[in-house]
Amino acid sequence: MKLGSTIVILAALTCCVSGASAVEIKDITYNTADAGKVVFSHKVHLKKKSEKSPNVSCKSCHATPATSKKVTYTMADMEKGKSCGKCHTGQKAFSLSNCTGCHKVKEIAYKIKSTGTVLFSHTKHLKSMQCNACHTKLYATGANREVSMAEMEKGKSCGACHNGAKAFSIAKCDACHPTPREVVFKVKETGPTVFSHSKHVEMYKCNSCHTKLYAIGVNKPVSMAAMEKGKSCGACHNAKEAFSVAECQKCHPVKEIQFKVAKASNVTFSHTAHLNMYKCNDCHTGTFPLRTANKPVTMSEMQKSKSCGACHDGKSAFSVSGSCDSCHVRS
Repeated sequence: MKLGSTIVILAALTCCVSGASAVEIKDITYNTADAGKVVFSHKVHLKKKSEKSPNVSCKSCHATPATSKKVTYTMADMEKGKSCGKCHTGQKAFSLSNCTGCHKVKEIAYKIKSTGTVLFSHTKHLKSMQCNACHTKLYATGANREVSMAEMEKGKSCGACHNGAKAFSIAKCDACHPTPREVVFKVKETGPTVFSHSKHVEMYKCNSCHTKLYAIGVNKPVSMAAMEKGKSCGACHNAKEAFSVAECQKCHPVKEIQFKVAKASNVTFSHTAHLNMYKCNDCHTGTFPLRTANKPVTMSEMQKSKSCGACHDGKSAFSVSGSCDSCHVRS
């Protein structure tokens, strides 16, 4: 890996001086320009392989008397056997190409406004490849400019490997982008409506909807009339590719409604029972507007085909005249 960084070696005798007491040794930290901090541990290098044989001695590196002269070595110099490259050849010690032997790596978090934080794991990638697979052919060491998905699709950045051949395709969005959250639409007339990303990604790919039908991020509300014309959910929910938008209860929650009647037993209207026989639009919005707190309707109005009386006329369904205990249940 060609790192645009240098390491400054202080050629000072840090072990022993003839005729003098032992000199204190310590770890040395090098601040590289693009590849973070590198810690050189005297302790690790001087560690004994056995009681009789140390790993290396001071003279292995410090062949000259103590000096304060600073010498700068690049990775290119090391690859030619200079400095650390004298031993780190892959034979005496691990190769310089094993970058993480010295340079520490970290997990990188990309904050993406439209889809949430994406994590890049160096640890996971380094299980099957070395640093020079990406650096510096695809990425400079250090900060890099942002790359769009369109550029990745053309083989830039992650797209150089994530093409469906070397690694999973970048079209598999949920492999990198966090699983999208469930979206709750607040519908005043019918209550909260939940769109389940989890359920849809089991059957479709993200690009089935994004960005042909929906921008990534916040979208403006779409009316049911527009959906019936193939907009938004209606592009698929057309009774061919998926259930029709006319099957309202598949998305909009329904519940049993309790009517408190002052001079008779309370009445329970069962959406469940009625939906076994009818569709939502048989009643909504002709007979009943889609809103909460509809104006109460009297029995005499029902007998004139208002409200429940539109169907409960003795022909379509039992009559509101008589058969009272069909709706008014004694407690």
